[in-house]
Amino acid sequence: MAYRIGDPDGSHPIFDATGSGLFPGRWNTPASPMIYAAADYATVLLEKLVHGSGALPPNQHFVEITLSVGLSYEMLNQAAVPGWDHPDCAVSKAYGEEWLHEGRSLLLFVPSVVARVANNILINPRHAEFNRIAYSLHRPVWWDQRMFPSR
Repeated sequence: MAYRIGDPDGSHPIFDATGSGLFPGRWNTPASPMIYAAADYATVLLEKLVHGSGALPPNQHFVEITLSVGLSYEMLNQAAVPGWDHPDCAVSKAYGEEWLHEGRSLLLFVPSVVARVANNILINPRHAEFNRIAYSLHRPVWWDQRMFPSR
């Protein structure tokens, strides 16, 4: 299982790579759009808060992504990729772009920079196995107001 959060009324569907092509993340460039997800719900919430500068994101919904047994995946070996967590993202972008363009696997498990023991999951929408992924209808995210003390 994996999770992803987005705005159902936004310009792009929640389960879509278009946004990462327009606004690249740590692991991609505009030439390598991919779908960012997290291995657990708490991590996807934390990632959304960090990338939203701590502001309460409006109209956020989540989808549960079903990752079937037998899907191809790769686990990032942090020791083999020094600098993956550097703020300029050069090493991680190069690694992610190479992984995507080579089509080495459908999924790439990478550590979360904000929660180092948790995993984010990158999904290659160009991979032959992509149509084997299922995801739920979106449901509203409930934000605990204690996370936003100024409100």
